[in-house]
Amino acid sequence: MQFPPSDLHTRRAFLRRSGQLALTGTALPFALNLVAIGEAAAFNAPSGDYKALVCVFLYGGNDYANTVITYDDPSYNQYSTIRGGGAGQTAGGIALAKSALTPTLLAPTVVPQDALGQNRQYALHPSMTGLANLFNNGHAAVQLNVGPLVAPLTRAEYNNSNHTLYPRPPQLFSHNDQQSIWQSSSPEGSKVGWGGNMGDLVLQNSLNTSSIFTCMSVSGNAVFLSGDTALQYQVSTNGAIKIKPATDATVYGSASVRSTIEAFLRDSRVHKMENEYNAVTARALNAESSVTAALALTPPSTVFPTDGLGPQLKMVARLINGRAQLGARRQVFFVSIGGFDLHDNLVSLQSVLMDRVSKAMTAFYDATVEVGIADKVTAFTASDFGRTLASNGDGSDHGWGSHHLVVGGAVNGKAFYGVPPPVSVSDVKDGGGNYLPENAWHVGQGRLLPRTSSDQYAATLAKWFGVTDAEMPSVLPKIVNFGTAAGRPDYPTDLGFMQ
Repeated sequence: MQFPPSDLHTRRAFLRRSGQLALTGTALPFALNLVAIGEAAAFNAPSGDYKALVCVFLYGGNDYANTVITYDDPSYNQYSTIRGGGAGQTAGGIALAKSALTPTLLAPTVVPQDALGQNRQYALHPSMTGLANLFNNGHAAVQLNVGPLVAPLTRAEYNNSNHTLYPRPPQLFSHNDQQSIWQSSSPEGSKVGWGGNMGDLVLQNSLNTSSIFTCMSVSGNAVFLSGDTALQYQVSTNGAIKIKPATDATVYGSASVRSTIEAFLRDSRVHKMENEYNAVTARALNAESSVTAALALTPPSTVFPTDGLGPQLKMVARLINGRAQLGARRQVFFVSIGGFDLHDNLVSLQSVLMDRVSKAMTAFYDATVEVGIADKVTAFTASDFGRTLASNGDGSDHGWGSHHLVVGGAVNGKAFYGVPPPVSVSDVKDGGGNYLPENAWHVGQGRLLPRTSSDQYAATLAKWFGVTDAEMPSVLPKIVNFGTAAGRPDYPTDLGFMQ
């Protein structure tokens, strides 16, 4: 196994990053990773080129088995039996009725085969008709059984007590830790990701006019952080977050309050911290003006849902529409929706959530078509983890691997990527003490053991975005443990779902 080189940045740079993090409050480590990809891609972008990545994070750990649902009779019957519906075709327990899946049945160009050589069929959740149509029209793909891995791992290796020889991601099945690991390769408390390092390395050569608009969050609980010099920018669903006294004349009763504040900020101060504070405030004012100007353009006419992800993705569409005003040729956006920790009421509550995700992502794709840049924008889902295939009575419990969707005009759509996992919760072994093949793909109760790492998933997106193979280990440190160079061509660093 290989390990990435040590951080070449100075201790001063590290302390400066940590200080920035502390000043902002709660931080979302994925911001660092996205800055890395964004800044690296901007460095390599050819003249006139534009691309955007949009991460749709499903907080709480989405239930994979009722999102991308096995449909062929043998697998469906097994799924239904395990989830409490019996071996029939009707709903029961937390199993969905097969008859409800017909409108969202997926028709891939190539029929996927599982590890046992069996042909498999899948349907999306019945509430996801929009995304099912995008898949069947070639504009979306499904990445099967993806999740955090330090290196390729079998179930027997997972059970081995030698975690040095067979490392596993720390704090598995923990919400906060797995959110952080998905997003920064480190458990909760991570202050630095690969974005900070990569942003510092390439910012001086960035092709974005302003690095502050490379990575933008429209999720209220996300703070995008960067490195020593690379920055992030957060907006609300209503636009730029303003400094109230500088933008609202009614606060001090004077229309010239903004110009007065700006003049004050330009004055030099003896204390270095005062100067730095002034610089940050001035930058915020200038950024707010740029975002407001970008949003003043005629927005796409596509109708978005007014709840859930809808307003966030509508704002992303408007910001992309104003990319020229923002001086951006590479951008990464973060949006999110919560509520997926469904230990109870899985069937009823997930239906509402999947409806919101599908309608918002479908509207967003339609807006990129309207603007004429569908092949330049890719949206993808991520989540804390998948959940157990086994039912706990009215829901499912914390798991590991999951299935995710990638949407956009540059997606090699109408296809499944990765290997379909057999449908099993059994722990039965053969006479030699080895797990039966159908039982080797989970780690108990149908918790999927990822067959694709989140680093492979991210690397495929990053490569399309413009990050070179040489830069990739700086962006995704654990990618060195996968692919041909690591002696694991069965875990490729390019999964193939992007053109």
